[in-house]
Amino acid sequence: MLPEKLARLASLVRRIADRELPQRFRCRGGSRKDDGSLVTEADTMMQNALAQALYGEWPDHALLGEEMSEMEQLQALEKMNGGVWCIDPLDGTSNFAAGVPYYSVSVALLRHGQVELGVVYDPGRRECFAAARGLGAWCNGERLQAGQSATPLSQGLALVDLKRLPPSLAARLATKPPYKSQRSFGAVALDWCWLAAGRCHVYLHGRQNIWDYAAGSLVLEEAGGQAVTLEGEAVFLPNLSPRSAAAALDPDIFQQWRKWLGID
Repeated sequence: MLPEKLARLASLVRRIADRELPQRFRCRGGSRKDDGSLVTEADTMMQNALAQALYGEWPDHALLGEEMSEMEQLQALEKMNGGVWCIDPLDGTSNFAAGVPYYSVSVALLRHGQVELGVVYDPGRRECFAAARGLGAWCNGERLQAGQSATPLSQGLALVDLKRLPPSLAARLATKPPYKSQRSFGAVALDWCWLAAGRCHVYLHGRQNIWDYAAGSLVLEEAGGQAVTLEGEAVFLPNLSPRSAAAALDPDIFQQWRKWLGID
């Protein structure tokens, strides 16, 4: 059973996503931000609706949303000790706009320099991934838990975003991969959760923002998975600097993956 605050958060996210997103799916309009990423009406409508609902439930928590200005985001992080909701209102916007059913809504509670709660909801599959620090991770109420895999890395399935990796590493993965097969689906938060659910064996991303990975990384951690940056550091930092991530659910595969990547 989900802890009470996590259950309330999951219910809120599901309710708003089910109300706002289906009617806008495959809406091709939108604009480009300074970094070239797509933003649509669905992104802004979801962020506004989530902000209003979260403030109504927990008025003492601040808000950090992807679609806010950098100054607003930095001001929110300064209030972390009192609690900050870190929101990606539509993770996988390009997929959503193109009609590719791989996208999600991600909400994490940041407090005292760490992620305390995380919810990632996939409206298309009606799958709600949720985690609470120290208490576990769930998908639609069923606990997620790492087990020993009988699959070696050489026979594994990888989720890898090649375009954001150092060119030499991307070329090495493209020509001599250590795994059997590779996918790149285009929604970071959901990638973390699919790894936590055992739907792939390893994960690699070269540059993701705090709203991309905060909730999903907690889901993986509480499911028993492990993750580091390409420099061997903890992935989560309570700031706006993009982070790389190499991860796996199975501890043996994780060590094999780290070794192949040359992470100390």
